[in-house]
Amino acid sequence: MRTVIQVLLFIAAVALAYFIYQSIQRPIVFEKERAARYSATIERLKDIRKAQIAFKEVNGRFTGDWDTLINFVKYDSLRIVRRIGNLTDSMVEKGITERKAMQMGLIIRDTIRESVLHSVFGDNYNVDQLKIVPVPDTTAYFYLGATVITTGSGIKVPVFEARAHNNVVLRDLDRQLVINLNDQRRVQNRYPGLKVGSLTETNNNAGNWE
Repeated sequence: MRTVIQVLLFIAAVALAYFIYQSIQRPIVFEKERAARYSATIERLKDIRKAQIAFKEVNGRFTGDWDTLINFVKYDSLRIVRRIGNLTDSMVEKGITERKAMQMGLIIRDTIRESVLHSVFGDNYNVDQLKIVPVPDTTAYFYLGATVITTGSGIKVPVFEARAHNNVVLRDLDRQLVINLNDQRRVQNRYPGLKVGSLTETNNNAGNWE
C-alpha cells in the first residue's frame, strides 16, 4: 500500500511540475509569436503607407479601394527629377546661378517618369500581397479606408487608414492571452491591433506602433 501511495505521489508531483512549466512557458511562447507576427504586419503596413503616399503624390488624394491602389502601383508612374551635377563654390564665385549652369550644360535637372513599382518597391516586389495580413495558414485582408478631414482652421486634409485587429493578426494563438491583450489596449484607449494612418485625425500617416 505504501508503494502505491509513493507512486501516486510521484505521478502527482510530475503532473504538478508539468503544469507549472506550462504556465510559465505559455506567455513566453505567446509573446515570441506575437512579436514575430507584429513585426511582419508592421512591415506590410509600412509598404501600404508608401503606396498611399505615392498615390496621393499623383492623384492629390488617398484611396480606400484595394484594386485602385494595387493597379496604381502596378501600372502607373511617378515624375522623378534627375539631378546631375551641383553648383560648386567656384561657379558661385564667378556669379553663375543654377539656372545659368543648366543653360551652360554644367548641371542637369531633368524630369523623367518612372514606374511606381520600380521607384517605390523594386521590380521583384509582389504587390498583390499588399492587402494581405501576413498570418500563417490563412488569408485575411487589411481594412483600407480614405476620407478628407476638415481641420479647425477650415483646411481640408486627405487621410487614410489601414488596420488589422489582433483577432486577425494573432489568429490561432492562445485565445485567453489575445483577449487579455485586447482588453489591455481598450483600457489604454488604444486600438487592439495594428494600424497606420487615421480616419478621425491628422496624424501624418503614423503607425500606432511608432
